[in-house]
Amino acid sequence: MVGSKPTITVPSRSNMNKQWTITDIPPQIGKRVLITGANSGIGYHAALTLARKGAQVILACRDEQRGEEALARLNAAIPDARAELAILDLASLESVHQFAQRELTGQRPIHILVNNAGVMAPPKRLETADGFELQFGTNVLGHFALTALLMPALKLAATDSPDRPRIVTIASIAHKRGQINLDDLQSKKTYSPMQSYRQSKLANLMFAFELDRRLRAANSPIMSVAAHPGIANTNLFRGGDRSAISGAARELLSHFIGAVLNTDYAGALPTLYAATSRDVSDGGYYGPQGFLEARGSRIGEASVARQATDASTAGRLWQVCEELTRVGLRP
Repeated sequence: MVGSKPTITVPSRSNMNKQWTITDIPPQIGKRVLITGANSGIGYHAALTLARKGAQVILACRDEQRGEEALARLNAAIPDARAELAILDLASLESVHQFAQRELTGQRPIHILVNNAGVMAPPKRLETADGFELQFGTNVLGHFALTALLMPALKLAATDSPDRPRIVTIASIAHKRGQINLDDLQSKKTYSPMQSYRQSKLANLMFAFELDRRLRAANSPIMSVAAHPGIANTNLFRGGDRSAISGAARELLSHFIGAVLNTDYAGALPTLYAATSRDVSDGGYYGPQGFLEARGSRIGEASVARQATDASTAGRLWQVCEELTRVGLRP
């Protein structure tokens, strides 16, 4: 478990020899899929694709208007889609609890949970409703609490489907330059937009690995895996509360990304692979196999920075997450 020997994932030759596409996704009829941040970007495209495959998709979104617009687009594209909107603000533990309570009250299974929503590099240090630094509070603590609270629904899914339930956590190639600062997780002493983002994405990946260790130690049928989209032209690169200069620079960057790197659709492929492929392994981490893993439609095992395999730090981070959220995650 926490003391297990760290391993480094390397690209698999078998995965790289065959190009996986959405046509390889098996039918998802009868499955309920919850995707956070599904109103745009890779979350929306993942929801759209899984709905086409017959899954019942729950678009968990913070903004009701944007969520309604996304649901309308999805229903227009797939008239017989089984899709619904759920309001969930990961920057509020109260919202996470309320959402989870509604889900569990219905006693409905969740076959696939995609922890996708994220905040990227606001120029000023902002806080969640609970006083956490916004990126760590949303990207890490919000998803930690959500996963913990929805564990009964994931366990229920294991009893009504031959396929194992999956928890897919979206990380980033930015994790490679991240470091976990246990003495200043909330960036109170010093705040750097990208440094805090990298830390949150490293924490996401370490969470996926630590959850995998704990699930396997408990002989749980639930799988924990991770994926990253490369560098995709999503809303993380646009909009938000930013200065005119910062906004213009980010808009220019988004045009460059749109022309040279991954589209939202291509960025969603690793998520879909992690969520549905029969070749996925417990504790696996998947991403595009193009230049520097930044783009490409060929999906395979992603490279992992050594610090992400530090099981001791992962165990300490897990404990801190339980303390800060006041939610115990028991596989």
